[in-house]
Amino acid sequence: MSEEVDREPGSAGKPGDGLGAIATWRQTSITSKALLFGVFVNRLGAFLQIFLVLFMTHRGFTAGQAGFALGIYGAGHVLGAFVGGWLTDRLSARAATLISMLGSAALIVSILYINVYWVILLAIITVSTVSQLNRPAAQAMLAELTKPGQLVMTMAMYRLAINLGTAVTPIVGVALVSISYNLLFWAEAFAAVLYSAIAWKFLPGKAAPDEAASAAKAAEPKQGYRAVLADWRYDFYLAAVFLVTIVYCQYIAVLPLAIVNDGLSLWWYSAIVSANAIVVAVCEVPATKYVQTWPLRLTAIAGFGLVAVGYGVYAIALVPVLLIIGTLIWTTSEIIGAPTTFAYPGMVAPPHLRGRYSGAMLSVFGLGNAVGPAVGVWLWDKVGQTFWLWAAAVAVLSAVCARIGMRRPDEAPAEVATSEAEAAPGANPEAAT
Repeated sequence: MSEEVDREPGSAGKPGDGLGAIATWRQTSITSKALLFGVFVNRLGAFLQIFLVLFMTHRGFTAGQAGFALGIYGAGHVLGAFVGGWLTDRLSARAATLISMLGSAALIVSILYINVYWVILLAIITVSTVSQLNRPAAQAMLAELTKPGQLVMTMAMYRLAINLGTAVTPIVGVALVSISYNLLFWAEAFAAVLYSAIAWKFLPGKAAPDEAASAAKAAEPKQGYRAVLADWRYDFYLAAVFLVTIVYCQYIAVLPLAIVNDGLSLWWYSAIVSANAIVVAVCEVPATKYVQTWPLRLTAIAGFGLVAVGYGVYAIALVPVLLIIGTLIWTTSEIIGAPTTFAYPGMVAPPHLRGRYSGAMLSVFGLGNAVGPAVGVWLWDKVGQTFWLWAAAVAVLSAVCARIGMRRPDEAPAEVATSEAEAAPGANPEAAT
């Protein structure tokens, strides 16, 4: 393990300083670069979720049983992010990553040798939970190591690592499945072990807190996730993430059904989904050079609000030209909003709560992805084309929540600010803007 790691006092000084990707990369520590590479490797080997239904039916289980297993896997993501945030703050990002990767490697392989359905379900939810422990750890560690003003760009690179791995994973997975499912599962386990080796070598252990940080932590009226929930502005941010995720995932759940229902070829669906992936991969990092200098709340309104505009275009009519226009609009929302949305917990969290702030965000993100498809398909079945207006309305609500909740990084959390104001009645704290 590398013992000498430059720890920045915090990356919350300002949203962004306008550095491009190359300049930011040059200033990024070896530890952060290794972490980003580890994230890519881990994502490159994330085969289980993609091929779980096919694997279950291959083993002789029904389609319904396979679908339920996939739902159980999604539930594990929510739980894993929550526990991962706690584990990161309690132990360290390094420890959480090692537990996550080594644990998931063993559990993934075990699924190959289990034949009883309910035991397989238990293994699936366990491996899903354990595999997600590393995500709050990665975000918290990047927030700790990134220089002030560069966190949004760093998160854009973090998302690029995830997206590149996700893009290649199905291709590699199909090649492995053509040989055997055993090889597929062992390959995912190997990727997890490789990430754990990177974490062991490069990630630092838990630093001893300085006296000021210890005193501030001891003085807080609430600890753990209670302290996160006591920050009422952050609660609005979490609500915004949950709502916009429910809406955003409808391009996977409802859009293909609506396209077929309107008599269009599924080719149009595959074309716009591919266009979204390509545009985000090519444009998000360069665009972040400029977006990171915007006020946070402008980014929130644009990032969350453009989802409403894009889906609102779908409400006019699902014809090819409007499909393209609507998709480009909500794709722009992802390019503008996603890096800042993922960076925000690290910007505003107290140092000893970075893991929990990130874990809370990733939990509601996972919950939105879990319940969104079921809610969306049910509502579309009831109201038809009007569904897109409902989706746009929820996206507008998410933008309002983000506008209320996303504060400047130099503003104290709401609970802490209230406590300080009560303790010092003569003080004149800066008003929120």
